[in-house]
Amino acid sequence: MKKLSVIVLLGSACAFSAYAAEQITPEQASKYTKIGEISVTEDGFTMTDDGLSKKVDEKGGKYYVITSTEGRSEHKTINADIYN
Repeated sequence: MKKLSVIVLLGSACAFSAYAAEQITPEQASKYTKIGEISVTEDGFTMTDDGLSKKVDEKGGKYYVITSTEGRSEHKTINADIYN
């Protein structure tokens, strides 16, 4: 029984990581419900697609559309709409 619990726990961890928010096009977004917006700003900007995806996940979104990018590589702001 203990082995089964460990297997289920490991399987759950893998399943959660497989559901990262995905960037979509504005055309694709019309199929989904907009649930909010996000604005991410960082000094020494190191945000990757995975990092932005994680922040959208934290807001409860499954998809996002980047609406604007402002600034330079060392200080950048990304704005995106969040969808379910």
